[in-house]
Amino acid sequence: MTDRQVIQTRLVLPGDTNAHNTLFGGKLLSYIDDVSAIAAVKYSQRIVVTASTNSVDFRHPIAANDSVTLTAFVSGVGTRSIEVFCRVMGETLTTGKTYLATTAFSTYVVVDGQATPLPSFTPVTAEEQLLFSGYPERRAARKARRDRNRAFISQLETAEEDRNR
Repeated sequence: MTDRQVIQTRLVLPGDTNAHNTLFGGKLLSYIDDVSAIAAVKYSQRIVVTASTNSVDFRHPIAANDSVTLTAFVSGVGTRSIEVFCRVMGETLTTGKTYLATTAFSTYVVVDGQATPLPSFTPVTAEEQLLFSGYPERRAARKARRDRNRAFISQLETAEEDRNR
């Protein structure tokens, strides 16, 4: 474990589940954002906000009475942004069987007003190195998606203005 890692474990209670008696996806997204934001703040020692949840891949449902362990750590750093990877493992507590439930990439932006750049990122573990090697491609894809979304929103705003005339 590095000082950039944050690990949280929770028990999935019946109130956390959906009609399939598995962890509600929105609840898991909240957990991912919480633990990933902590990882970004620990790394940067700055105040950050969520800029985007870049990808979430739900691979395996997490049943009621299983535990869910989230491990979040930095996977790339820009000038004012921090990408965080979160691995979500489920565990059937009565058997000890663990399984990869979800993976996610999120981006956080420093908002504390300081002009100083973020510290450079040096991956340490093999997993960090693997994720860091894909950071430039993921960053470029985020920028392209953001540009497309801005153009789309502009079109929606124009259509709304036309409708209100």
